[in-house]
Amino acid sequence: MSITAVVKKNTYFDSVSLMSISTRANQLPGVVQAFVAMGTEMNKGVLGSLGLLTADLEAAGTGDLMIVVEADEGADHTELLTEVEALLTQKAPASGGENAVTYRTVDSAASGTPGANLAIVAVNGAYAGREARKALENGLHVMVFSDNVPVEEEVALKQLAHSKGLFMMGPDCGTAIINNVALCFGNAVRPGTVGVVAASGTGAQEVSVRIHALGAGISQLIGTGGRDLSEEVGGIMMIDGIRALAADPGTSVILLVSKPPAKAVESKVLDEIAKAGKPVVVYFVGGTEEAVVAAGGHFAASTQDAALQAVRLGVDAEASVEEPDPKRVDELVARLTPEQRYVRGLFCGGTLCDESMYAVLDVSDNVWSNIQKNPERQLPAGSASTGHTFLDFGDDEFTNGRPHPMIDPSLRLARLVEEAKDPEVALIVMDFVLGFGAHEDPVGVTLPAIAQAKKTASDAGRHLEIVGYVLGTDRDTPGLDEQVAALDAAGVTVTRSSTETGTFARETARKAHRA
Repeated sequence: MSITAVVKKNTYFDSVSLMSISTRANQLPGVVQAFVAMGTEMNKGVLGSLGLLTADLEAAGTGDLMIVVEADEGADHTELLTEVEALLTQKAPASGGENAVTYRTVDSAASGTPGANLAIVAVNGAYAGREARKALENGLHVMVFSDNVPVEEEVALKQLAHSKGLFMMGPDCGTAIINNVALCFGNAVRPGTVGVVAASGTGAQEVSVRIHALGAGISQLIGTGGRDLSEEVGGIMMIDGIRALAADPGTSVILLVSKPPAKAVESKVLDEIAKAGKPVVVYFVGGTEEAVVAAGGHFAASTQDAALQAVRLGVDAEASVEEPDPKRVDELVARLTPEQRYVRGLFCGGTLCDESMYAVLDVSDNVWSNIQKNPERQLPAGSASTGHTFLDFGDDEFTNGRPHPMIDPSLRLARLVEEAKDPEVALIVMDFVLGFGAHEDPVGVTLPAIAQAKKTASDAGRHLEIVGYVLGTDRDTPGLDEQVAALDAAGVTVTRSSTETGTFARETARKAHRA
């Protein structure tokens, strides 16, 4: 294999565009790996860790575009670079037709679009704070999709937004549904009366699709960004979100979702429950019931439980879900060799990863992850798995300079094939996220790697069980049933919720260890 690198001076592209371009560049025949990113120190650090950083790339500025192509031996580098550069100039048809107007600054867009009240910022994190501030100063609510924004900048932006009575969703906010419109990553769910405030993108998606499956719907889904409940940020956006939903006549019940929050911030957020005047369901991953109940809230032990309680409290008191069949785990364990004891989770969604990881932590402390809160069990991105391992491929370590795995799953596909070689693996757990912004066929693009992984294990005389959960609805494109059928045909065990996925992982870990 050989490598070619080009720096295009003073050539700026936003992060969402570069995600799409990188995905398509990596699919070009002859390309082993393509890297298309702005010349930030973070991106150069990624190239350095991959052994791809040349002197020209090192000298690139933050306003310069870096193109790096690792190609098969014998490939025509000039032709490949031409194809990659052509992707930079390809544009989707303008949604406004011939009369569509393209604005080059936030100020001009705000003044030229009467009635607009929301800006989505999806530029490189080095520039996101500046653009978000401009939007707030123009009286716009803001959703910052960009990650890698300094936390002190996030605090300043949220304080500014709060003072102006505006939302500042993000940074690293991947999901929102405002007035029945999904923003960034989101699913097609029916409108309803359950309001959600979430410091987790896929956690928000999961509760929204579970609510949809129960026959109810979403009034508003407000994303806060993953750091909102950290000690530094202090829950500014979640508290503002609770207050907004409490005042919203279209919301009958409020549901809060977050990865493990800072304890002091959790207390501040829970103090808002008594003031809301509406039922509030709280699912904080790894949280405890005592504090939530003492605050007057309804504690949820899982995403499924959170959705079910919210629907029962605000829509249908008789709502119910089907319990998983424990025989499926028994049948799996009976097919394992004595060596096969460990669960490996390969996830696109952080909260989906957390939910399965915490389920397995109920039965074992030999649980490793790149998002483990226990520093003694943290596994850096790229490290080999050990014991029960759960990887969130959407975490910043994996997405620095690369598209999110919900868009480009190539890193996860490679890891799936690698995990199948380990004779100690009993079960591989995966999520497949449908909806606006995600890959157009997340199951289909994974099927070849699933077949290869199963063959690798079979050739070694082992059974390899793969469990797949499809996060989506019947209204998504592709539809939920279509994706589930494809997994089933490939011999994958399909679960019906993130919570059921965690239960399957936990019981496999428990029973395989004893077998």
